[in-house]
Order: sequence, then structure tokens, then C-alpha cells
Amino acid sequence: MIKVLFVCLGNICRSPMAEGSFQKLIADKKLHNKVSCDSAGTSSYHIGEFPDERMCKTAAKYDIMLNHRARQLVKEDFKTFDYIIAMDEKNYHNIKKLADSGGETPRSYKVFMMREFDSMKDHHDVPDPYFGGIDGFEEVYSILTRSNKNFMDFLIKEHNL
Repeated sequence: MIKVLFVCLGNICRSPMAEGSFQKLIADKKLHNKVSCDSAGTSSYHIGEFPDERMCKTAAKYDIMLNHRARQLVKEDFKTFDYIIAMDEKNYHNIKKLADSGGETPRSYKVFMMREFDSMKDHHDVPDPYFGGIDGFEEVYSILTRSNKNFMDFLIKEHNL
């Protein structure tokens, strides 16, 4: 089983949408016995909360259900997940910092930026829509859907799925 973890700051906007979008791809490609995913945040701001209502509304428009409860990234995640996908550069560095802490050797080959898989990349980061309007949530949906399709293609090729 290939395990993927999507990570943003609070785990209520970008990473739950990445998780939901990727779960839909897993189902569409009938890979639920080979690939799984989850999401987390580098901060503890929203632990236990459901995704942002605006992100849930955006997801629902595209038949994606977001029922994840926010959780914080923990060291055990580096042992559990094969791929950890950061939504932005700041969280990428926070992920690497946690991986480096405690004397454990980081397995950096498994940590990627989400937009490394974006065919229309105009920036390194998936923008955080939290403080903006609904258009920002739509933009994030588009970026994540596009990036996840390419990431899935990468996994299929990399693991002969």
C-alpha cells in the first residue's frame, strides 16, 4: 500500500481538499487497494475541527466530500507515509525541520511540494485561501486537482500500478 500525506498549515483548507481530490482519483482509477491518503497541518491551530466551510462548499460542487478532522503532523508520520506533499514552501521547511529533529535521518526523497506536479505552475506555493473570498477556494481546487492528476500519473509510473 502506497501511503500519501498532504500537509498545509492548519489542515482545514488546502490539505483536506488535496486529500479529498486525491481520494476521488483513487476511486476513479480503482486503486483503493494500492493507494491511500490522509492530511495534516504543521500547526496545532485547528486540531479536531472539520475543514473550512467554504472549502467544503467548493468541494461539494465537484462531488468531493471533506469529512476529515484536522490533526497536526507528528514524527510517526515519517514512518507511516511514503510520500509527504507540502502545500507551500514554509510548510515544506517545517516538515523537514520536524524530520530532522531528534537525530533521525530525514528521508527527503519522499517530501515534495504539491506544485512540483502542477503542469501550469506559475508559483511554488498553493495559495492559502483562508483570509480571502470564494474565488481563492476555487483556485485552490483547480491547482490541487491538476497537481493530483499529475502526481497520480507519477505514482502509477513509479510503482507500476
